[in-house]
Amino acid sequence: MGDRLNDADRVGDSGRVGDVGRVGDAGHAGDAGHADGPATPPREAVLLCGGRGTRLGGETEKPLVRVGGRPMIDRVLDALAGSRVERVVAVASPHTPATVARLDGRLADAVAVPLEVVVGSGEGYVADLRRGLDAVDGPAVSVVADLPLLRARDVDDVAALSVSLADGSSGPCSESTSPCSETTSPRSVSVCVPAATKRDRGVSVDTSFVHDGRTVAPAGLNVVGDGDDEVVVWERGSVAVNVNRPADLAAAREHVPRE
Repeated sequence: MGDRLNDADRVGDSGRVGDVGRVGDAGHAGDAGHADGPATPPREAVLLCGGRGTRLGGETEKPLVRVGGRPMIDRVLDALAGSRVERVVAVASPHTPATVARLDGRLADAVAVPLEVVVGSGEGYVADLRRGLDAVDGPAVSVVADLPLLRARDVDDVAALSVSLADGSSGPCSESTSPCSETTSPRSVSVCVPAATKRDRGVSVDTSFVHDGRTVAPAGLNVVGDGDDEVVVWERGSVAVNVNRPADLAAAREHVPRE
């Protein structure tokens, strides 16, 4: 699966797939994605949870920062478990030993989806994504752990969209997508949010680019499948809040009910 990152320099730390989605050149993964018949939604997910949380100003590792009384990683795992995903590979970091301990301990038994924990190199988004893709067998959803408002519906919709793009049709969640082409494997998809939507919610915008005349920011929810990534722009609040700074954390806590 690592061959899908031939052009990984385009991914950076933005949470966007970039030119990652080349399943057809990825050995066994490509063979799995190009089976006869229509494309099927990815059933595995890579959860990236290596953030130290230094910009949040505390000593808690970022995946363990609480939103609505629960660690963010718990919330994202709940969304994955409630979706049609059948297996999750969580990529932690040498910099986040408490996160590894939580994943290996209580969460491994409590989450209603098979969970495998691997430790990446700690060198950043691209390296962690590469490590996670090496542990899955085909196209996969990828998501960051600092997206605490994520819903199961979001995961299922981006997975379904990757298939509808492969079939050359418009997907049920394609509020705005770039042109697509036909393939028998799920397409690579990058979910983005209008920068204005994030700012309206008091959320920081670290990385942005112009798509169809609008400035958008990667949400950190993707499908790594076949071909260059197709950009889908959602204005959903559930994917608009990435927690990187104290103001982002305040916005997340404002929009999630305490449990």
